[in-house]
Amino acid sequence: MKMKELLLFLSCVLCVSADPLHSDIGIVGCSASDGEDMYGLDGEELAYADFNKQKEIYPQPPFIDPMNCPGCYDTAVADQQTCRENMKRCGKGMKDYPPEQDAPSAVMIYTRDEVEFGVQNTLICHVAGFYPAPVNVSWTKNGQKVTGSSINTPYLNKDGSFRQTSRLDFTPQLGDVYSCAVQHLALAEPLAKIYEVDSSAHSDPGIGPSVFCGVGLTLGLVGVAVGTFFLIKGNECS
Repeated sequence: MKMKELLLFLSCVLCVSADPLHSDIGIVGCSASDGEDMYGLDGEELAYADFNKQKEIYPQPPFIDPMNCPGCYDTAVADQQTCRENMKRCGKGMKDYPPEQDAPSAVMIYTRDEVEFGVQNTLICHVAGFYPAPVNVSWTKNGQKVTGSSINTPYLNKDGSFRQTSRLDFTPQLGDVYSCAVQHLALAEPLAKIYEVDSSAHSDPGIGPSVFCGVGLTLGLVGVAVGTFFLIKGNECS
């Protein structure tokens, strides 16, 4: 019996140790006018080829150990040539099949940090669940188009759809209204989300602790009163 239990325990240990520690992904894609070559690890984008700047980009923050891949951009360029040749052949063989198009299933707009008036922050427009890639994201401030935003390369989800994130640096001022408009092949018109800077966005750092201490003091006094009541009752009964 002990031997069976030991074998069962060892089997469980072996099963647990066989689980993968990390998952990576590599994407090579192309169209007649655009292309993508990206590598990711554990859901994070580590490197991608920027065919406009003609170099490999490493978008991770500088405080981590940066990835370096000499020759990766040249490989990405060669992969694009192969991809376009394959696309021509597949296009001839599947010309009677309508292309699949899925509109974004979620568009969210939010700030990177807690909002403080007059302090620079970043607005984030996250788009998920669309196919094919990419989407186009444009920004407005008080109804006027603004420039200077950035957008990452499309990232593949497990279900075959994509997600993409656009960022816009801004300085919050009371009453300002920002919006991000998402354009995609499956959308008849842009899908817009609005972010309004109002008085509720600014929080006084002293309010939270004061309220917390006030509630704590009230509960403490109630506890003392209840304890005193039962102590008196106990003495009367004895």
